[in-house]
Amino acid sequence: MAYLSYKRTQNIDVYDAILIGSGIGSLVTAVALSKAGKRCLILERHYAPGGYTHTFKRKQYEWDVGVHYIGEVMRPQSMLARLFRYINDGSLEWADMGEVYDRVRFGDEIFDFVKGRQAWTEQLKQYFPDHKDMVAIDQYVALVQSAAREAKGFFAEKALPKLASQVAGGMMRRGFMKFAGKTTLEVLQSITDNPKLIAVLTGQYGDYGLPPSQSSFAMHASVVRHYFNGGAYPVGGSARIYESIAPVIEAAGGMILVNAEVKRIITQKGKAVGVLMADGRELNAPLVISGAGIATTAQHLLSVDDRSASGLEKSLQKVEHSASHLCLYLGFKGRVDELNLPKANWWYYPAEFDHDSLVKRFNQDTNAEFPVIYVSFPAAKDPSWHERFPYQSTVEVITVASFEQFKPWLDTKWHKRGTDYEALKAQISERMLGKLYELEPQLKGHLDHCELSTPLSTRHFCNYERGEIYGLQHDPQRFSVKSLRPSTGIKGLYLTGQDVATAGVGGAMIGGILCASVILKRNLINEVISS
Repeated sequence: MAYLSYKRTQNIDVYDAILIGSGIGSLVTAVALSKAGKRCLILERHYAPGGYTHTFKRKQYEWDVGVHYIGEVMRPQSMLARLFRYINDGSLEWADMGEVYDRVRFGDEIFDFVKGRQAWTEQLKQYFPDHKDMVAIDQYVALVQSAAREAKGFFAEKALPKLASQVAGGMMRRGFMKFAGKTTLEVLQSITDNPKLIAVLTGQYGDYGLPPSQSSFAMHASVVRHYFNGGAYPVGGSARIYESIAPVIEAAGGMILVNAEVKRIITQKGKAVGVLMADGRELNAPLVISGAGIATTAQHLLSVDDRSASGLEKSLQKVEHSASHLCLYLGFKGRVDELNLPKANWWYYPAEFDHDSLVKRFNQDTNAEFPVIYVSFPAAKDPSWHERFPYQSTVEVITVASFEQFKPWLDTKWHKRGTDYEALKAQISERMLGKLYELEPQLKGHLDHCELSTPLSTRHFCNYERGEIYGLQHDPQRFSVKSLRPSTGIKGLYLTGQDVATAGVGGAMIGGILCASVILKRNLINEVISS
């Protein structure tokens, strides 16, 4: 049994740890604790487990909600590949996306991102053959590599005890902060004055949610480095990530419950001792771990006094929420080969090489051109797709959203937001669909299902205040906040997931293993690397 419904579970045993949320951060922490002999209870308020790794179905179609591609997993000795093997005992299979994993398009100009750092570099130089640009590309790659190397010490420091952090923390953080403390635009403008080159190099900014003048270069470099060796997709769909992990937790006596909404974290004498459920039941454990995000944990799961004692309130005053997004889930009649669907993702921009201006214009006027359109083809990426869905294919089209545009419906319920809301969704859907047909015109006439997810949908399902997808935003200020770490000011209360580390599946997994390292007082990253 992969999971049970809380509402149908009468007797719940006492566990060593309670984890709030079943996202990948919580799952990684639970596996590490399970392997150390601790029984874990995972509580998920949604009806499906897995956080952003889960899938959902309509008719005979299936879509992922957050896993569109993952880097590094095809290199067996990489940290991420080792970490995946650690949490699922090697039971998850990956499919390579091929030589081209991202296609960045401005107007009619297309720039392919190919796998392999050297191949990627040479490809970019073909697009930008001027000597100055080629020198800048080499400098850029070197900076990306340097920032990635420095990240290890920065994140390892988050797992140090307080005294050790006071002694060695500054030195461990220093190298990374040279990159994290600058914006992506600052760094790129220091090596080139070519706006077109800068725009292409930052063509994946949607993977962390901030345009170049706002994002931390360290976050940008992390994403770029992550995909240098190409992208991969889970065979069987992104739900296989959860399905491959759950048995490890359950084999150690753990339990995963859905429809299990936590109302509040219970503390006694400055120590977390359990959780109060929405139905009034109390569940107790000596460890409480929140994977719900720092904002949700502080503002909704802690009392006012505990919020202050935890130190999380002070952290939130320094960091903003990340970007909101719109996702159009599309189902087409026909097989991948019949529809000629690519594996590579599209990043589609207006013919203007200035991401910041495009985002600013859209935030001021949502009728302006979309600043970015991202398109993913899960049916084409998964080699097992047509064993499960023989005559259907799916596509996902994503763009940024203005949360303010949807505020009038903030207090309405999912599927009951009214005709004006549905009319707005229909208008946006048509605009996004038009962009897809510009990229893949052969899809016209085959559409069978169309459904738009707004920031309010994300807010409903993921409990993020502004419907954000990446938790806390990844600007330079974020990385200077030392309190974004697994331990809190409340004994027995810990944090896991992307807010501890960085955005994305890989970042949330690192947050998960750091959390377990703090609890177990062991360097689990080294254990994973040496396994």
